[in-house]
Amino acid sequence: MRLSLRVVPLVIVVVALVAVVGTAVGAYFNDWGLNRQNQLQVKSHTLFGVGQPIKSSSTADLSETEALDNPAGLVTVAKGLKVNVVTAGKAAPNLDQMILWPQDNPQYIIACNEEGTTEPALQRISLATGDATTIASGIGDCDPVRATPWGTVLFGEEGGAAGAMYELIDPLNVVGASIDNVTGVTAAPYTNNIQRVNALGFLSFEGLAILPNGVTYYGDELGPSNGTPGGAYYKFVPDTPWAGSGAISSLSDSPFNSGKVYSLRVGQGSNSGQGDAYGVGTWSFLAPLNSTSSQQLRALATPNNRTGYYRPEDMSIDEGALAAGDVRFCGNNTGRDAARYGGETICFTDGTLAEALANTATPQVQLFVQGSSDLNMPDNIAYQPGRGNWVLNEDGSTGDFIDGAKNNDIWDCLPDGQDVDTLTDGCVRIATLNDLDAESTGGFFDPSGKHYFVSIQHNSSGFGTILDITGWGSQGS
Repeated sequence: MRLSLRVVPLVIVVVALVAVVGTAVGAYFNDWGLNRQNQLQVKSHTLFGVGQPIKSSSTADLSETEALDNPAGLVTVAKGLKVNVVTAGKAAPNLDQMILWPQDNPQYIIACNEEGTTEPALQRISLATGDATTIASGIGDCDPVRATPWGTVLFGEEGGAAGAMYELIDPLNVVGASIDNVTGVTAAPYTNNIQRVNALGFLSFEGLAILPNGVTYYGDELGPSNGTPGGAYYKFVPDTPWAGSGAISSLSDSPFNSGKVYSLRVGQGSNSGQGDAYGVGTWSFLAPLNSTSSQQLRALATPNNRTGYYRPEDMSIDEGALAAGDVRFCGNNTGRDAARYGGETICFTDGTLAEALANTATPQVQLFVQGSSDLNMPDNIAYQPGRGNWVLNEDGSTGDFIDGAKNNDIWDCLPDGQDVDTLTDGCVRIATLNDLDAESTGGFFDPSGKHYFVSIQHNSSGFGTILDITGWGSQGS
């Protein structure tokens, strides 16, 4: 039978279509990970509450003038999200971790400023005006800060082996307090408002997870060196657990006045040490620490064969697990971008609240997010109430990325679902900075999970900039 000329083009089109579809199907099945990554983008509104995520890091580098004129421009966010400026051009330049205050009716952000002893350490920043007031100075590299269940503020130094923690009462009525970080004494008239917390010991503080009963977990921001393990994780159990409600009226009533400190050793029996960083472990008793026996924890932990990690950073409590009476928190180990070690997020479990207090649970550590050249050197971490996702701030040195200079990003990661691994079910980039000198730090959510406050640290403006990112749940274009 003779084939008509009209049929020939149709045959060619069908063959071409089959070839294209075949190639696409082949790519679909040959690179399942890429397909999964694309699906996270397509379903971003359902999974993350945002529109189209950001596909790649920004390479923009705002000048000082541009950063002062448009502080919100320091970051580009995913579709549907909005950027509001809390403060710019007024606060100290290296704001890191932050909390809302008062907890029941927030009017301020209280933030740590990560500079030297002669600079502001703790500042109170008005949500209404952005004006900044220095609460205290005198400590070095103020980094971690948390509100306690008993109505005080815990803040401390990322200050090497001798770094200390301090507790503050009545923060709205303390202005310009001066702390001697050698003696730990605060000068009059605020001597009784701020006291060093010797019971937690001394180390380079960063991450903190405080349970309602006062049990507190924290890490030592330390990298490995010449075969010596990196920073360990610690647990404080108060002698007098918190079982009250409301705020204490004196720091003498704080559960942080005395207790026992333990370091984490991952492994079973003698099967522990380098290479044994995940799985079950033991909280090894170090010492009862109080006002007369404060000690540096690194020296105490070494004989206990502590498990070391590469620069433990921020922590956040899994509030969903806590609501069920269980203890779970996740934290970042920063890693080192120049060495092509992207760091990771790990999650800890420690039984129920009662078991954590009695120290009868078997702690367990599992990998949650594996860092890469794209998600590089995770630093701060925040649990998102209501959605249960985890938001990570990067801390990479922007010139050390494998594919050239680019900005740090903010990532949104799903919880682990019902699959067989312990890893997040996927992360997307929800923001990218536009300043190669800056990093996003201290990111945290309000109790509704709809406001994400983040500091754009050491940005080109020369001032502290805090942004309020909203819009989760709104449909992006």
